[in-house]
This record gives sequence, structure tokens and C-alpha cells, in this order.
Amino acid sequence: MATMTMSPPAVWKPHHNPWAIALTVTLATFMEVLDTSIANVALPHIAGSLGASSEEATWVLTSYLVSSAVVCPSPAGSPTASAASAST
Repeated sequence: MATMTMSPPAVWKPHHNPWAIALTVTLATFMEVLDTSIANVALPHIAGSLGASSEEATWVLTSYLVSSAVVCPSPAGSPTASAASAST
């Protein structure tokens, strides 16, 4: 009769390096803040080039910030995160 040996279970490893993911997210966040700062500093030039008042040029930055908030939602609010937390 053959003896059966059991091997230890394989250790799960992620398919991607978590440090690379963290670096990518950090770099994207930094670029978003830098881009917002550049738009804020350029407001007087935008207003002068378009012949707009300072208050009207502020709407350019406000529109940019709102569009950034819509395009870059937080992971906690994503449908997959809420579905995953509901299943546990």
C-alpha cells in the first residue's frame, strides 16, 4: 500500500507588489495636488487673458476641482468596496 504524504498549504502571495501600488497611488495624489496648485497660481493670468474678473476666473478653478472630485472617487465609496464589505 502506498503511503500518502501531505504537503503544507501554499502561502498566498499577491500578484502585484503592494509597494508599487502604494507608490503609484501616492504619485497620482501628489500630481493632483501639484496640478491644483498650478491652476490656482495661474488664475490671474487666466483672468487677464480672457478679460474676466477675478471672481469669474475663480469659477475655472472651482470647475476643475469639482471635475477632479468626480473623476477620482475615494476607494471607500466604490461599488466593489461596498459589495465586498456587505458579503463579509
